[in-house]
Amino acid sequence: MEKIVQQTLLFDFYGELLTKHQQRIYEDVVCNDMSYSEVAAQQGVSRQGIHDLIKRCNRQLEEYEAKLHLVEKFLDIQGKVRDMRREMELAEREERMPDIQAIIQISDEILEEL
Repeated sequence: MEKIVQQTLLFDFYGELLTKHQQRIYEDVVCNDMSYSEVAAQQGVSRQGIHDLIKRCNRQLEEYEAKLHLVEKFLDIQGKVRDMRREMELAEREERMPDIQAIIQISDEILEEL
């Protein structure tokens, strides 16, 4: 997965566990695509300070994911929903009934993960 997408997902899921200060800076750098220099000037700190904070935040967010696996579960469920949708669209195109058993199996897997 692309690094920026992974960082954004981790922030979406675990960002609230960071301090407000960390959240603001991380959001500016990762989500708003501001440079370290821009954020440093805005915050009145060094560019290196911003770099170190982002590095610490990334490590924290990755540690949360390693313990909780929320992003992994989300992506897995998202893939299964796409599989169900693909099966139904294919059945519609071919003017046939979708494979109900396959859809039931996928939905059961989703429910087990929740």
